Amino acid sequence: MTVADTAHAAGGSFLDTPGRPGIAGWIFSTDHKRIAILYLTAMLTFFAIGSALGVAMRLEQLTLGETVMSATTYNAMFTLHGVLMIFTFVIPGLPAVFGNFTLPILIGAKDVSFPRLNLFSWWLFMLGATIAVTSLFTGGGPPDTGWSFYVPYSIKTGTNVPLAVLGAFILGFSSILTGLNFVTTVHRMRAPGMSFMNMPLFPWALYATGWVQIIATPIIGITLLLVIFERLFHIGIFDPAIGGDPVLYQHLFWIYSHPAVYVMIIPAMGAISEIIPTFAHRTIFGYRAIAYSSLAIAGLGSLVWAHHMFTSGLSEVSVLVFSLLTFLVAIPSAIKVFNWVATLYKGSIELTASLLYALSFIFLFSIGGLTGLLNGALAVNVHIHDTYFIVGHFHYVMFGGTGFAFFAALHYWFPKMFGKQVNERLAKIAWVPTFIGFNMLYFTMMVLGVQGMPRRYYDHLPQFHWGHVFATVGSWVLVLGLLMMFGNLLAALFRGKKAPANPWGGVTLEWTVPSPPPVLNFDTEPVVNARPYAFNPGTES
Repeated sequence: MTVADTAHAAGGSFLDTPGRPGIAGWIFSTDHKRIAILYLTAMLTFFAIGSALGVAMRLEQLTLGETVMSATTYNAMFTLHGVLMIFTFVIPGLPAVFGNFTLPILIGAKDVSFPRLNLFSWWLFMLGATIAVTSLFTGGGPPDTGWSFYVPYSIKTGTNVPLAVLGAFILGFSSILTGLNFVTTVHRMRAPGMSFMNMPLFPWALYATGWVQIIATPIIGITLLLVIFERLFHIGIFDPAIGGDPVLYQHLFWIYSHPAVYVMIIPAMGAISEIIPTFAHRTIFGYRAIAYSSLAIAGLGSLVWAHHMFTSGLSEVSVLVFSLLTFLVAIPSAIKVFNWVATLYKGSIELTASLLYALSFIFLFSIGGLTGLLNGALAVNVHIHDTYFIVGHFHYVMFGGTGFAFFAALHYWFPKMFGKQVNERLAKIAWVPTFIGFNMLYFTMMVLGVQGMPRRYYDHLPQFHWGHVFATVGSWVLVLGLLMMFGNLLAALFRGKKAPANPWGGVTLEWTVPSPPPVLNFDTEPVVNARPYAFNPGTES
């Protein structure tokens, strides 16, 4: 009998498994639940660093002229803020943390299909993130190209771009392995009786996301390697001075980076699809439509990349096609929003902190999506391109969408992950400044963009000043809310009441095992013979 079998037979949770003592027992564990918590710890650390950089940039905009940093320092902070937030938090966030933790349990499996590959993907994640941070303090100084590493500047600047690009490349490799693992797990590890149409919606979202990670991520990996080769060997790929084409880089970059938006948002939508029916205490409305819309978003989202390039000289036919595709991809997203609201209709709603963040996600993501349609319309895009409107829209989708869904999922699955109850009253209080501060900050940015404020500038003209002051104050309110939220979660981790197996009255498989779960998840292999979310047995979803 193995160590894991012994712990399981004794009824122990994965948190107190005997074996390697201390930190070694975690960083060498192949238990999907421990790997999820390793990801969570690392990502929240990088999120804190990225948030601090964001607040520092807002402080620079608090007054006219140079305030706390030079333009060069601002560009470096802007680059690292983007790299850390996008590549180490937003893209891997929900799949790596909550996908790793809950996917096997939701489909009735003991682990993911490739446990060692799963651990290796975490090591790659940590290696890539460490290299990216190291680029700040080595070479010619912090990279100052922006998170997109646009050429030809990223080839010509004397800052340490190669190391930052290498870090992003390794992070991409970690994403590919995670996607490969999840797709295989969904295909091969489902419990007896669990067909695709019996599978909860979060696994559906992770499955769709996994295909995007596998297919699209290698493109950005190759592109980033080409940037390194061009810097080192002066090969004429992207640099027009030696026969290259910088527009080619934009195509290759956005062929990945727009699908990456859906790598960020589809798992968020999957988590919301778990939370809404649980706290509405009713069967999800339109199960099949939500499941298939995840695949539709993944497919259509991979075809719309060039709407980032309307001002780069595309042909009229290209502009028309990509504008149309941009509008089409809004349809499956709208299907999800409609079905979530329909699920809430006449439900017995329990307004928990998790549901508050989920409802905030729906509201904020809807704003982000609608403003995205403005970006997809050529006549409007020409005027708002490269303005603060784009920054505000981007954060409504990335932070208002993925970030708030991450917080909703964290409050939802926290009792299951750690066996402790969060103080609901304090969690709801923390939501208030988080929501208010977010809108003060990013909606103001969109207003500034419509007024003509360009993005990526470390200073601004007097006519934009009070907008920047208001947005900066909003950033302080937002940070206050985040500190309250994470303080409450930490207090629950160390002093919270013991959580029961099913604190929310959920009906999916993760609520049938103890909190926290045992090492092998289930004492006996579950057999699934009902539709998911069957709050009223016999009711069709």
